[in-house]
Amino acid sequence: MDIKKFIELFALQFDETDSSEFKAETEFKKFDEWSSFLALTIIAMVDEEYGVKIKGDDIRNSNTIKDLFNLVESKK
Repeated sequence: MDIKKFIELFALQFDETDSSEFKAETEFKKFDEWSSFLALTIIAMVDEEYGVKIKGDDIRNSNTIKDLFNLVESKK
């Protein structure tokens, strides 16, 4: 798994936030655009792209994109 690709895919789920805002240490829940709907799209993206099932609690317990990446990687 490549974190750069994960960040790119993660950023694609956001319509209003510029992709340059997304880095490994980005605290994604601080974006104005963040919502429960976006959380669901992230869950779907992870399932589709990586074949890994994550839950809302996994996202709630992740602060940065890297936290989420590490979680997905550990479940692969």
